[in-house]
Amino acid sequence: MYSFALITVSAVFLLLGGRGADGSDPLIVTSHSNATGGDLLTCNLTDFALVISGHQWLKGAKVIHEDKDSSQITTHNITGVNAETSGQYTCKFLTSPEVYAVINITVAPHVVAYKKTEHGNEGDTGVLTCKSNSFPHVEEWMWSMVSADGNKPIVNGSEDRYYIKSTGNKTELRIHQLEIEKDQGEYICNGSNEHGNEGAIISLHVRSRLAALWPFLGIVAEVLILVTVIFIYEKRRKPDDVPEDEDGGSAPLKSNAGANHDTVRQRNSS
Repeated sequence: MYSFALITVSAVFLLLGGRGADGSDPLIVTSHSNATGGDLLTCNLTDFALVISGHQWLKGAKVIHEDKDSSQITTHNITGVNAETSGQYTCKFLTSPEVYAVINITVAPHVVAYKKTEHGNEGDTGVLTCKSNSFPHVEEWMWSMVSADGNKPIVNGSEDRYYIKSTGNKTELRIHQLEIEKDQGEYICNGSNEHGNEGAIISLHVRSRLAALWPFLGIVAEVLILVTVIFIYEKRRKPDDVPEDEDGGSAPLKSNAGANHDTVRQRNSS
C-alpha cells in the first residue's frame, strides 16, 4: 500500500465579479493554517468600499456555512486535511455584486476497491473496480497482477482480453473469457496525481463452468436415491403383507340341500 502526502496551500486570488472604488477587481487574500481542533481557512476582502451583508462558505456546490456578518474577514474550520475533507472550498462575500475566492485543499489519492473480493465463472467476463474519493482527481490509473515473479503490469487491450476504462476518480478492469489457472489471483489498482499515489488490492476467484450446476445435480441425486430406496423396499415386501381379500377370494359356503331332501322323504313314508 502507498501512504499519501498532504499538501496545503496559502494563496492569494483575484476575484470574479465586483469592482473596487478605483475600478479595479476586488482583492481577496486567502490562507490556510493549522489551528486548535483542525485547519483554519481564511478569506480577507481588502476592498473596504464594498458593503458586506454576509458570508457563505461552500464545498463544491454545497453551502456548508452562512452568516450575516459584515466583517471583511471570514473563516471556516475543517477537522484536519484528509481524503474526506479535501476539495474545493469557496468563500463568498455577499456584496453587490458578489465576490468570492476558491481555496483548494489537496491530497494524494485515497484508493479503495469497490469490492475486496470478486467472483466469476469460467468463460464469463470478470469486472474489478477501484475508486478514489479524494481531491484532486486521479491523473493516472494503472493495473497489475500479483505473481511469484513480482507485479505484472496489465496493458489495456492486451491479449484481446484485458480492457481498462478510467474516468476521473474511478477505474474498471474487465477480463474477458475468464480462465481458472490464468486469471485467478490478486490484482492491484494504483492511482496517482501530483501529490502522490496509492493502491488497493482485489482478490479474484474463478469458479468452474460446472459450479452453477452443482446444486441442481445434488437435487437430482437425492431424488434418484429416494426412488431407488422405495423400489427396493417394494420388491422385498413379505407375502403375508398382502391383504387377505387378495389371495383367491373367500371359501364356498356349505349347502343344506341334502339335509332338507332327507327330511322330505321321511315325511312321505310315514
